[in-house]
Amino acid sequence: MSKQNSRRSFVKKSTLGALGLASASSMGMSAESYRNIMGANDRLHVAIAGLGRRLGAFYAPIAHKKSNVRLAYLCDPMQSQMTKAAEKFKEHITYKPQLEHDIFKVLEDDKVDVLINATPDHWHTPGSIMALKAGKHVYVEKPSSCTMEENELLVSATKKYDRVVQMGNQQRSSGHTQQVIKKIHEGAIGDAYKAVAFYSNRRGAVPLQKEAPVPEGLDWNLWQGPAVHRNYTSETWNYNWHWYGWNYGTAEMGNNATHELDVARWALEVNYPQLVEVSADKRHFVDDGWEMYDTMLARFTFEGNKQIEWDGKSRNGYNTYGSGRGVIIYGTEGSVFVNRGHYKLFDRKGQLVEEVLSDGKEGGLALGGGGDMSTIHVMNFFDAIRGKANLNAPIEDANISMAMVHYANVSSRINQPFEVDDTKGTMFNRDAMQHWGKPYEDSWKSKFMTL
Repeated sequence: MSKQNSRRSFVKKSTLGALGLASASSMGMSAESYRNIMGANDRLHVAIAGLGRRLGAFYAPIAHKKSNVRLAYLCDPMQSQMTKAAEKFKEHITYKPQLEHDIFKVLEDDKVDVLINATPDHWHTPGSIMALKAGKHVYVEKPSSCTMEENELLVSATKKYDRVVQMGNQQRSSGHTQQVIKKIHEGAIGDAYKAVAFYSNRRGAVPLQKEAPVPEGLDWNLWQGPAVHRNYTSETWNYNWHWYGWNYGTAEMGNNATHELDVARWALEVNYPQLVEVSADKRHFVDDGWEMYDTMLARFTFEGNKQIEWDGKSRNGYNTYGSGRGVIIYGTEGSVFVNRGHYKLFDRKGQLVEEVLSDGKEGGLALGGGGDMSTIHVMNFFDAIRGKANLNAPIEDANISMAMVHYANVSSRINQPFEVDDTKGTMFNRDAMQHWGKPYEDSWKSKFMTL
């Protein structure tokens, strides 16, 4: 019997567990000591790779008693990140996880059951596949992939290695969002036909890249990992890699649109679009180091003429829709506004019918975020591993939402609209298909491209 199956079997033997607890005192063992033994049989050993701004999302779910997990490793190629993370976790757990800069050593440890992959974007699919091949379950932060090719590779690896993989699109675990999506699907606004997803932020100027010494404590080659390697440039490793070209990042579509587009697709009950149209450009600080668009309007048309629109403004904080981020869903008999804090349901005349606030708090525009939604989402992942829950964001479905991210990025790069095979997801455009995948460092390809 596998280790995972034996754990599940143990948990289900609740009657025997109760009998054991009753007899523990007769053997001179405290009830608490016995519970620790019981917990150890169902405990998941977790490693976190990537200790940057998303780290705060994992304090609560790791520390929560109901999670029954033990943090085995904190892993990052930057020494200072590990030190800071260890200090932060002291506030939440009473033991010390091991610090390890080399992710391969973490993956080689058979005691590790779970990898939380919070690395930079270019590591998400490659690192997750490496973990799956090593027998780990994976919680991968958004975006789960950088290209359509990675989309397919990650889903195929999940199926082949029969492990649980969830993406960090945490609004799927939001109670008020689940509630209003259910109402939409039950006809509360009639037939939902259109969604407008949006994001507005006030990001400032980004420094121009200049070759510079590798920062002290950073393993630059390991940080680059599967990406095409180059000399270090200043300002890259700590966040600005998002905007320094396609080698590492996925622009604002992968960074933030992932969330709202996923909610929009969920509400409209659609999969791949049939047509993608995009207008995107760099509109602000035109001479700075930002190498991608910072402003985008995108339209995705689906079967039945359903549409999802994206209005993204990375460096203009005007709240066009009264909020920094969210989704508006239009139906034949009404409309819904939903973001991370609440939803509002309106009738066709625009009169407010219902407003429901979120039970907790979740980061919105601030770097990193984290909050109750993230906690529930990670704990849902832990429960799914044990067979106690269904995943709220299984990778097979999450990566269909990711496709919209990739289509928009590709359309912006070739400056062309294109049609899509809404069954297979392929793009009916020769120029677009040139971006189906991306270049990698040659010595890394066999680690994840061969399943």
